[in-house]
Amino acid sequence: MDRILWGRNTSSNVMKVIWLLEELGLPYRRIDVGGAFGKTDTPEYRAMNPVGLVPTLQEGDFTLWESNAILRYLAAGHAAGTPFWPTGLQARANIDRWMDAQQTVLNRPMSVVFWTLVRTPAEKRDAAALAKGVEEASRVWGLIEAQLAHHPYLAGEMPSLADIPWGVHAHRWFSMDFDRPAMPRLRAWYDRLLTRPAYQAHIARPLE
Repeated sequence: MDRILWGRNTSSNVMKVIWLLEELGLPYRRIDVGGAFGKTDTPEYRAMNPVGLVPTLQEGDFTLWESNAILRYLAAGHAAGTPFWPTGLQARANIDRWMDAQQTVLNRPMSVVFWTLVRTPAEKRDAAALAKGVEEASRVWGLIEAQLAHHPYLAGEMPSLADIPWGVHAHRWFSMDFDRPAMPRLRAWYDRLLTRPAYQAHIARPLE
């Protein structure tokens, strides 16, 4: 079966899927679309993904979009019963809520900080918007700091799907140049992620 991942490797949502594919050792090929590569507005791409975003996963005749849905699909098919995707209903629900919380509470302020510091020339940056984004993102990362007081990873003693959406943004958080509050448990968790070859190779890369 030919497994194709559509999306540029600089997209945080595409990075999520790359990370899991690499963790699970699943073969795939990636096609650059989105951002500077364009092509997401073509009729061919919209036939696969009507919202016109990345990533999109193709496996034979099956097509799936939305990054967290793709993570769950891959884990259910190739990591069911493992710490990445346990069989217990409550254990999965716990993972689910942390995955989705990244999108609902972290994505917006992190996008402001990242786009301001990485993708906006210094002379065009909105300092007030940046300060507000850092403040709000710091508050959200504080939730993770508190969660990590209970165990070394977001959902337990071992890495799971819960760590992937947050882990992608943790690298950005610690790699950008601004004053951030000290969060030692968050930093220790990020350092643990850095020991994983898939994270080191595909997530802990220069920001662009």
